[in-house]
Amino acid sequence: MGRWAAALVGALLLAACGAEPGAPRSEAVATASTVAPRVPGVAAEAVRLRTDAAVGGRVQVRVSHTGGEPYTVTGVALDAPGFVPLPPTEVDAAFVPGRVTDLPTPYGEAVCSGGGGAPAARLTLLRPDGSVEEVRVPLEGDTLARVHEEECAARAVAEAVELRVDRLQAGPERLTGRLLMTRLGTEDEVVVGRVGGNVQFDVTAELPLELPRGGVAAAGGVVFTLATCDAHVLAEVKQPHLFPVGVRIGGRPEAVVDLPVDDGLRTALTGLVREVCRR
Repeated sequence: MGRWAAALVGALLLAACGAEPGAPRSEAVATASTVAPRVPGVAAEAVRLRTDAAVGGRVQVRVSHTGGEPYTVTGVALDAPGFVPLPPTEVDAAFVPGRVTDLPTPYGEAVCSGGGGAPAARLTLLRPDGSVEEVRVPLEGDTLARVHEEECAARAVAEAVELRVDRLQAGPERLTGRLLMTRLGTEDEVVVGRVGGNVQFDVTAELPLELPRGGVAAAGGVVFTLATCDAHVLAEVKQPHLFPVGVRIGGRPEAVVDLPVDDGLRTALTGLVREVCRR
C-alpha cells in the first residue's frame, strides 16, 4: 500500500473513532480546525465552475506554482470539515513557476452537523528527483462553505416536503401542469416563493404556494414555455431540465433547490421543443 493510501486509511480510521458509537459513516468527517501551514511553492483555492454545477458533486482545486523547483501533482483530495472524506483522484498535472491549473475534485456527502474548521487540499507531489511527497495545502476562498450550506439546505427541504409536477397537458406553444407540494417531516409552514426557468425554458407558476402549519398538501398551476429555438442554444445547453425553486421553511432563510423532473415531465418538455421549434 502506498504512503498516500496508508495516510488516507489512517485518516478515515481516526475520523471514525472520533464519531459517537454507532454513528453512521456520514458522521466520520474531516475535523481539522486550524489552517494548514503554507507549503513552499504551492498555493490552492477551491472554486466552482459552471461545468461543476452541471456535473454536481465536485469543485475545482486551483493549484498555483508560486516559485521554486517544478513538480507534478499526481493525486488530489479534499480535507474539509463537514464533508465525508473521499479517496484521492488521480491526476497528472505538471507545474512550473507561475503555472495555474484547475484540478476537478469530488467532495463527499455533506454532514450537516459539521462544517467548522479550515479546509485544505491533500496533494501528492512528484518531485524532479523522483521522490513523492504528500502535502496538506490550505484552501483559499469560501466555495466549500457555500457548497456545504447549499447541500444542507437542500437536504432540509427534501426531508420536509416532496415537490413534483403532475397533470401535464400539452397546449399551443406551452406545457401546463400542477406543482404539488406534500408534507413529509416538518410541522412548520412551508412556502414556495419562486420557480425559475433556464436558457431554454421559461416557467410561470401560481405563487406563492403556501403549505400552512397542519396542512398536508398544497398545489398550484405551472406553465412551461420555450425561451428560444436558436439552434446553437439548443445544441449547447447543458442543463435544459434544471429549474431552481425557492423554498422557505418556517422562519429559516430561503433555500434554493432543483425542481424534480421525472421521466414524464422530461418527455413532455422534449415534445414541447419539437412542436414549437419545427414551425
